[in-house]
Amino acid sequence: MSRTRFAPSPTGMLHVGGLRTALFNYLYAKKNEGTFILRIEDTDRERYEEGTEENILKTLDWAKLNPDEGVTLEGEKGDKKPYHQSERLDVYKKAIDKLLESKNAYYAFDTTEELNRMREEEKKAGNPAPKYDISMRMRMKNSLTLSEEEVKNKIDAGDEYVIRLKVPDNHTVKVFDEIRGALEFKSSSIDDAVLLKSDGFPTYHLANIVDDNAMDIDMVIRGEEWLPSLPKHVLLYEAFGWNMPKFAHVPLLLNPSGGKLSKRQGDVSVSDFIERGYLPEVMINFLALLGWNPGTTDEIFSLDELIEKFSLDRVQKGGAIFDTEKLDWLQGQWIRKFTPKEFAERIQPIVAKEFPDARKDSKFVEKAQLIQDRITFFKEASEMLSFFYLDPKVDLELIASKKQKVTKDMVADIVSMLIETLEKISTWNEETIKESIIKLAKEKELKNGQVLWPLRAILTGLPYSPGAFEVAEVLGKDETLKRLAKALELVKK
Repeated sequence: MSRTRFAPSPTGMLHVGGLRTALFNYLYAKKNEGTFILRIEDTDRERYEEGTEENILKTLDWAKLNPDEGVTLEGEKGDKKPYHQSERLDVYKKAIDKLLESKNAYYAFDTTEELNRMREEEKKAGNPAPKYDISMRMRMKNSLTLSEEEVKNKIDAGDEYVIRLKVPDNHTVKVFDEIRGALEFKSSSIDDAVLLKSDGFPTYHLANIVDDNAMDIDMVIRGEEWLPSLPKHVLLYEAFGWNMPKFAHVPLLLNPSGGKLSKRQGDVSVSDFIERGYLPEVMINFLALLGWNPGTTDEIFSLDELIEKFSLDRVQKGGAIFDTEKLDWLQGQWIRKFTPKEFAERIQPIVAKEFPDARKDSKFVEKAQLIQDRITFFKEASEMLSFFYLDPKVDLELIASKKQKVTKDMVADIVSMLIETLEKISTWNEETIKESIIKLAKEKELKNGQVLWPLRAILTGLPYSPGAFEVAEVLGKDETLKRLAKALELVKK
């Protein structure tokens, strides 16, 4: 059994990359008969946005990735409470005290101005990426350069300070990543990261380590952007003397041009895609294939199928292109995957909002089936089925078709022939309708499209619609002839 966690910050709407991270954690936990935990990392009070936590919870619920433990729509559940980091400050204070006592952390009293001056001086000296590290700390104002009395006096006087990690000198951090393999980091490349901010809130570096340990997390799956922070986290585990979880850093999501996916390139929050009408099954299927592959040519997977097939050894190292064309293709595949009854049940409430008669329509499944292969989003269903609930407008411009070689002068004769032919059909179904009309076209030396297009345009009033035979069958003989008669009357005027 494994324990994984998704730990988003409520600083914005849930990003598609965040949902993928949640998905991978969920799949790993379920594959290993484990527990998927949701923790809210709300210690960045400056960037906190009201309502974003609710957005995270509702989005996970929409995607059917509901946590087994932690923060849920119904409240917190589990025996590791609280699961909001802002409510765990006493836990972090005890952890900081332990690090200070063991000399693995220290007080730093440098002001923002002093830090900025240090960075500018370093840049002028030829250091393009200055950082507060082993080489800098002895030049700065901290408890490693000040006496114990000076430190005490500053704290007693209320001087602002942060607490930093003391990175050991001449040390190599070795760690194994489940996706990237064995990794090594020289301590000279690691900065003395801030662990506790001047406002008393911990940074991610401290809080995620303390909480993962307290909550028995044994697998940390997170985005590649956290890879540079990994050595700091390993050093913290070593400083505390705790067993480390396994780590897996999943690849970045990239835009089609190869850059990091960001708001500047368009929609990136899951809410954007929900609003546009993408299905949760589709989004989950799509995100699973971004950076992971099943080892087969299969591309359509339900959540249960993903749980069965998922493994970290099939997650790639390189970035994954967020291809909306592929997303649209998957949307279409999933819509066609539903049974006619399932599809009808999905779209009926949407159609009924515009056409109340659809709510109790005994033939709704038959009607819905006509458009199942023709739509990408459920919201398109109302317009596509509108001709069943409204008498379509007779539009001579639509009925005549240059493409089908039907001129306006030909329309009246074609409609008259259609009425005469269809009136003779005794058994009204798609097969007999098709047989009669194809025979008519042949006898009158017309192309099939010259007869079929006017019939479809008159019955639906739409430039894009299901086929004429299918529509005529579902409308019934009387309604079909009624619409043709009305059209004939109007085009003769």
